[in-house]
Amino acid sequence: MIYRSEQMEEQAVLQAAAQMCAAARTAPKAKGIDEICTVVLTGKEKEILAEKMEEIGERDFGANAADWYLRDAQNVKDAQAVVLIGVKKEYRGIAGCSFCGFDNCGACKQEGGRCAFGYVDLGIALGSAAAVAADARIDNRIMFSAGKAWMEMGKSLKDTAW
Repeated sequence: MIYRSEQMEEQAVLQAAAQMCAAARTAPKAKGIDEICTVVLTGKEKEILAEKMEEIGERDFGANAADWYLRDAQNVKDAQAVVLIGVKKEYRGIAGCSFCGFDNCGACKQEGGRCAFGYVDLGIALGSAAAVAADARIDNRIMFSAGKAWMEMGKSLKDTAW
C-alpha cells in the first residue's frame, strides 16, 4: 500500500492534536480541579473561525488589523487543524486568596469576575499543549485572537455543535 504525504501529514497533525488535548487536560491544576476544555477544528469549522477572526480584526482594529487578527486568520486558514483550549468560568473557593482582585470568591462571583486560578491553569495547559506540538515537530502558535473569535461566535467549548 502507498500512503501519500498529505495523508500521513494529516494523520500526524491529528495525532499531535489529540496528544495536545490530553496534555492540556492532564496538566497540573489548582486544588486539583479540572476546568480545562479542548476542541479541535478542521475543514469548514476551521474556515468559519478564520472568517470570524478577520471580521474582528477589521471591525476592532481597522488599519492595524493586518498586523494581528488578519495575519492570525491567515495562519488558521493555512493550518491543517486548530486546537482550542479554554477554561470554564468557575470559582475555586480558596479562602483568603483575593488574586482575582475581590475580597473573596463570593464577591468575585457576584460581580461577574473570573477566578485567577483558572487563568493560571489555562496558562499551564497551553504550555503543556505547545510543548507536545514542539516535541512532535509540529509548528504551533498560541493565539489570543482565535480564542476571542471562538468566544464571540458564541461557541462554548462544552457545546461544539455547528
